[in-house]
Amino acid sequence: MATLFTRIIDGEIPGRFVWSDPVAVAFATIAPITPGHVLVVPRAEVASFTQADDGLLAHLSRVAAAIGRAQEVAFEAPRAALLVAGFEVPHLHLHVLPAWGEAELSFAHARSDVPADELDDAMERVRAALRAGGEGAHVPPTLGAPD
Repeated sequence: MATLFTRIIDGEIPGRFVWSDPVAVAFATIAPITPGHVLVVPRAEVASFTQADDGLLAHLSRVAAAIGRAQEVAFEAPRAALLVAGFEVPHLHLHVLPAWGEAELSFAHARSDVPADELDDAMERVRAALRAGGEGAHVPPTLGAPD
């Protein structure tokens, strides 16, 4: 059975996409720790980062860095943070989020009550910053579809 993330990538479940390429996508989490929190996910179903090959990990890291730079601009954050846990869904994913300090980098701060319009606004800010940063070729034409 396909993972939750594969179902989002395939359009069976709605997603808010900020990045798409042949290897990976990035979309909003429904429980952000900070505004602009994005998940970078390979299209291939790989259960965890320890099971991914070096090439895939390198690609996901490059995507995460590009998104992190966009988040720093879009949210005027001093840093972007990268978290890898993978307990929620058995499909490798990198959490990339604007960060102002280490204390907030806990899943205990995740909010599941963020209104849809706020999630949309945050993702549009990331999309705009990605375009402005020269990554427009990887920004999907619409927020709701990866391609």
